[in-house]
Amino acid sequence: MAKAKAGTGGGGSPPRAEVAGTRFEGFASLRFFEALAKSPTREWFMAHKSEYEQGFAQPMAALLAELRQKLDRAYPDCELGEPKVFRLNRDVRFSADKTPYKTAVSGVLAVKRGLAKPTETPAAMYVELGVETAGGKVVPRRMAGFGLYMMDAPQLARFRAALLDEGSGAEVAKLVLGLEKRGFAIGAAETLKSAPRGVDPGHPRVALLRHKGLALMSPAMPARLHESRELVPWLVEQGKLAAPLVRWLTFAVG
Repeated sequence: MAKAKAGTGGGGSPPRAEVAGTRFEGFASLRFFEALAKSPTREWFMAHKSEYEQGFAQPMAALLAELRQKLDRAYPDCELGEPKVFRLNRDVRFSADKTPYKTAVSGVLAVKRGLAKPTETPAAMYVELGVETAGGKVVPRRMAGFGLYMMDAPQLARFRAALLDEGSGAEVAKLVLGLEKRGFAIGAAETLKSAPRGVDPGHPRVALLRHKGLALMSPAMPARLHESRELVPWLVEQGKLAAPLVRWLTFAVG
């Protein structure tokens, strides 16, 4: 989703979709990321870089390229941008955690809007696959997301104005409710504890107005689905369901 950080690890440019060919056949086992979480060093990664490139970075590029084609009709009034695979390197300049690598591969298929970066426009599809630490244990992380996870000040102002408008506000509230009934979750990088300044706490859309972004998380991805081509139709289904909300964000906010 928007505002995520990028790329392939070990330096260099993110892989272009054509590097991986035109057909996605599945990702490798998440055991690679489990091992990286245990040995998060440049030495370990460089010794296993080819496993990452062939098992994750290149398949992600191929997957996003295929999703771009299959989701095109869900965006009749928008253009989907070039797939972007984010860098595996972490930006540690301002972080207390100096671990050099993320433990997940991620990529985005953004809605194209002028010269805006793909991390500044709504995501038609954001895919993340790897592991994370939860409760002291390393657990799988498999997710698909859509929308804008974080908005800058002008975007946030337009978002709130659109929510306060009776027409567009009621439209997006209906879209959100329908997606929640299908198992999607709504989130944002930051959510206020109370209504924004100047907004009636009893406003019917105050829950959405408290968000400083509007991101959708798909229902849970079935275990090991990522290892097969069956991931493609599953993601296409989620992407088509999310498309009306992403289009609303594109024209109202993005």
